[in-house]
Amino acid sequence: MHFTDAYAARTPVTKALYERAKRTIPGGAGSTARLPRNGWKPYPIVMAHGSGSRLTDVDGNTYIDYLLGLGPMILGHRHPVVTGAVTEAIRDLGTCFGLPYELEIEAAEKVVAAVPGIEQVRFTNSGSEAVGTAVRLARATTGRRIVVRFEGHYHGWQDTVYWSNHVDPELAGPADHPRPVAMGPGVPAELEDTLVVLTWNDPDSFVDLMNRRGDEIAAVLTEPAVFNTGCILPEPGYLELLRSETRKHGALLIFDEVITGFRFARGGAQEWFGVTPDLTTLAKGLGGGFPVAAVGGSTEAMHLVAEGVYSHSGTYNANVVQCAAVSATMDLLAEPGLYERQRALGHRLAAGLGELAAERGLDAYCEGLGTVFQLWFADGPIHNWRDAVSHADEALFTRWYEEMVIRGVLFHPLQFENLFVSLVHDDRDIDETLQAAADALTVVARTRTPASRS
Repeated sequence: MHFTDAYAARTPVTKALYERAKRTIPGGAGSTARLPRNGWKPYPIVMAHGSGSRLTDVDGNTYIDYLLGLGPMILGHRHPVVTGAVTEAIRDLGTCFGLPYELEIEAAEKVVAAVPGIEQVRFTNSGSEAVGTAVRLARATTGRRIVVRFEGHYHGWQDTVYWSNHVDPELAGPADHPRPVAMGPGVPAELEDTLVVLTWNDPDSFVDLMNRRGDEIAAVLTEPAVFNTGCILPEPGYLELLRSETRKHGALLIFDEVITGFRFARGGAQEWFGVTPDLTTLAKGLGGGFPVAAVGGSTEAMHLVAEGVYSHSGTYNANVVQCAAVSATMDLLAEPGLYERQRALGHRLAAGLGELAAERGLDAYCEGLGTVFQLWFADGPIHNWRDAVSHADEALFTRWYEEMVIRGVLFHPLQFENLFVSLVHDDRDIDETLQAAADALTVVARTRTPASRS
């Protein structure tokens, strides 16, 4: 049976609800990332509820969940401790005061204790907000206008950074000197002159830029490990180079840890790689599934915020729901051995998928850090966005997704996303996933054609 037919047979209620949603919600979902154009074909799954590592849709199908809400559900769905803390705080305190309160201080203290590069922190409401704040704060601090960022990295939807994510190389030009490309209509073209875009993991182009224009650079903005283009890890010494060159030229180093924060280490990628930025942005894992983000950094990097010279405002910043969730989540993430155990679990899954693919003659390999990884269907190594475009077989990955989702395993259908292993997945989840993958990859290998590469 063709995937579309098999999917339709499993999801008649989902289809009806999607058609109903399109009448009142643009596109039928609350985010463009959930629409068919972003891989959710023929229509996105409509969920009923989640518990722990599993989701159930409105048709009663259950899935082992490696999408995790695109990352926030680091503690799985409806974690009883975090849910209880938020419920108690709403009941006992309220929801939003527009003034400080003690739980806000408590939550901030716990984040500062966890993340090496954060001495002071402000809570906000989305990763895009946090990144926008960090970029403008860097410009305010240095008095400079140019921000350096890298192809294939995604830093949110704000005009200042919505450039050169999954960019067409034909539009961007040569890899050693790409030009910024706006990633959607409505972004002012004038902002192009405020950005320099480089190829990730290319030390020579970075050093050359800093030698030529270092005194113009306000900040270097980067994911410390790239999880918005599948999974691409920094080459040895690369993050250290970004740190030394920014310090040398008086620019700020911003780590966008919206995805990497708390994901595979309690102190995030900066703890894992041992490189400390000036500013850090956080979201997703920060609140254990509740909507919260943050921007933090050294006391020096945050001094304009502290003095009120830089206005970081927001009615819902540090609301009670956020701070209760952050406080409870930080406590849970401090459990001794938690990350070691879950990284090992994720490594077992990744290794198993790689072995299953190899046994079936598929060009595929896993890259990641245990609790987040991707199975690259590729005939060569992926070091940056240009490699991903050249080598990744997107069509083959989508076929694998299709065969997995009808077997009750959920992850993002696009090759340039990733699989998240929560801190509550267990051995049974991994065993069942590998069993499903053995069948799915057999079908993929049997039905692939030379034309599958996109």
